[in-house]
Amino acid sequence: MTWTQLLAQYGYLAVFVGALLEGETVLVLAGFAAHQGYLSFFWVVALALCGGTLGDQTFFWLGRRYGTALLERFPRWKPGAQRANRLLRRFHAALIIGVRFLYGLRVVGPMAIGMSGVPVWRFAVLNLIGAALWALLVAGAGFLFGHALQWLFADIKRYEEGALLLIAALVVAFGLWRRLRQRGG
Repeated sequence: MTWTQLLAQYGYLAVFVGALLEGETVLVLAGFAAHQGYLSFFWVVALALCGGTLGDQTFFWLGRRYGTALLERFPRWKPGAQRANRLLRRFHAALIIGVRFLYGLRVVGPMAIGMSGVPVWRFAVLNLIGAALWALLVAGAGFLFGHALQWLFADIKRYEEGALLLIAALVVAFGLWRRLRQRGG
């Protein structure tokens, strides 16, 4: 089975599942695939919106119900939860909308918000706004990258597999760089 067949068969499922967790890499690649005509940009954004909203809503409810127990079980999440609480006190609505854009807070951020006593309806509305912005911006970045490559290379079909690998490598390298920088202080 070729990678284009895999993309056609499992691409939308990968977008949804990836968006449930930390799906930036999957979403950028899906945006690029949409530019190439393998996926529909509308469905990529719609599924990312649904997956991102559902994922953060689930983590919010887990924080609301089991937050303290989870932090005791996974102590490495405590610094992220403390950071999210500090930010929540200063930037309430902006944090709820933007938590998915903050590195290291994608999972623990909604959990910490759930532990904070933010009303469920408020989180749900702001989470939906944040997921919509995230889905459009991240998928749009992949789509625009495809457009830029098409502009640079007239015969992009010859280079698309390499371009997908390049995008994935750049996103992974950036994530590793941020993680190493965060650990270093």
